Amino acid sequence: MGISLRPANLVRYRDIAHLLLKYGGSDVVRRAGLEDAVDGAPPAEPGQAAKAASLADDLEALGPTFIKLGQLLSTRHDLLPAEYADALARLQDQVSPVPFDEIQAVVEGELGLRLSKAFASFDAKPLAAASLGQVHHAVMRDGREVAVKVQRPGIRERVERDLEALEDIAEFLDRHTEAGRWYGFTDTLDQFRKTLYREMDYRKEADNLVVVAGNLEEFDRIVIPRPVMGYTTSKVLTMEFVRGVKITRLGPLGRVELDGRLLAEQLFAAYLKQILADGVFHADPHPGNVFLTEDRKIALLDLGMVGSLAPGLQEQLLRLVLAISEGRSDDAVAVLTRIGEARDDFDERKLSRAVSEFVAEYRNRSMQAQLGKRLMHVARIAGESGLRLPPELALLARALINLDQAGRVLDPSFDPNQSIRENAAEILQRRLVKSATPGSVFANMLEAKDFVLKMPGQLNRILENVAGNQVELKVHAFDEERLISSIRKVANRITVGLVLSALIVGAALLMRVPTSFVILGYPGIAMTFFIVAAVGGLALVASILRD
Repeated sequence: MGISLRPANLVRYRDIAHLLLKYGGSDVVRRAGLEDAVDGAPPAEPGQAAKAASLADDLEALGPTFIKLGQLLSTRHDLLPAEYADALARLQDQVSPVPFDEIQAVVEGELGLRLSKAFASFDAKPLAAASLGQVHHAVMRDGREVAVKVQRPGIRERVERDLEALEDIAEFLDRHTEAGRWYGFTDTLDQFRKTLYREMDYRKEADNLVVVAGNLEEFDRIVIPRPVMGYTTSKVLTMEFVRGVKITRLGPLGRVELDGRLLAEQLFAAYLKQILADGVFHADPHPGNVFLTEDRKIALLDLGMVGSLAPGLQEQLLRLVLAISEGRSDDAVAVLTRIGEARDDFDERKLSRAVSEFVAEYRNRSMQAQLGKRLMHVARIAGESGLRLPPELALLARALINLDQAGRVLDPSFDPNQSIRENAAEILQRRLVKSATPGSVFANMLEAKDFVLKMPGQLNRILENVAGNQVELKVHAFDEERLISSIRKVANRITVGLVLSALIVGAALLMRVPTSFVILGYPGIAMTFFIVAAVGGLALVASILRD
């Protein structure tokens, strides 16, 4: 049974079918139900070494949706071999610019003003042109220099048509193929769709600029351009113009005059704060998006792709990053199994063995600027072992890989693993301070109140069960005398513990009863109960430690 082909998507079905035929073989096309969409003989298969680069070229030729899809797939090492993922990670979406008259029509339509009324000047030649939009330099009426990012005309409609075709194929693969049931192509496509739509809404990018800039105010060497909100819509983003140069274009002389280590340290510390403390991070810090300003600061541009991490996942990722950077394979495996979703073919022994071998292989090597690759390698191992990791981990790994590259450009000797170890204590402190909000404190107080109110009833039920001989201990042992002795000790300690608990509860209730007999300003009988309970508790602890 094949796919139900929509006539409007026939061209895209054919393009996708050719891709599957070229890189997966005719059997893949048949199982995808696309054999009717392929016309002509299959193309000659290139050498294995050239296949990965060829796939990147083919995706680039298919347009913006497939370029972005290739960039997403570069983070899914559980789906693709390493050489394909690496080739797709280098995908660039630099394309020919849109004619200026079309750009002018978009800007005027979005802002509701003629270009000459909105800006004092607007350069016709773009600073950069990508698949979704292009950037122009302009000067506002008040003299401020700005960069204006304009979405390409008709790009949203084209992306929506491409996503419809991909959705049909993903649903079919999930229903009819084993790989679809394992990997969940529809879920991957849903993640891709959300990411792409967020990237095409420039108002969200403006919000990202404001949020990230606020979070990184303490870093005096990091610059985030601020948006001009009155001149920003879903298709036009106006922001401060950053005058500088990409760090990839720095010459040898420029590096000599630069304090690269300080900049690399601050850049990495800023990302650690974003990822592990703030929970919102710039997900695409490749060297092309990192500028060196004229006053020797680092500017982060293009915040269309921003990742977010829930607090629970942040803590697990912090554990994972520390475990990987310090070579603790057992801890890394424990975190992976905790955050991952096991498929039917999950093999925990295979995962543990592969992670241990990987950590042992690199334990004695210099792993400078390799944290992102290590994390991605571990994600690949998990995928091969049948463990599906959350998509946030792949996004984080990609961000760290790009960050590693930027750090290497600024200072070739910079070691991000050492930076993580040095900043771990401060990161944990930030998380504790962030979690100690009035709301969380009040919630803990409510839980404590419930505990105090429910404790007398729970103690009564325990005592009733003890009195009615309803407490059972099931122990498998061979030494009967030792078993009986152990049971007696346990029973005695339980009894003492219950008596001490009763004393504490009784003392708490008697605190409200005023008496002339006081100790340290509190009712004397209640304080006596507390003192007896404290002494008894210490004695109980001492007896336990002696055993």
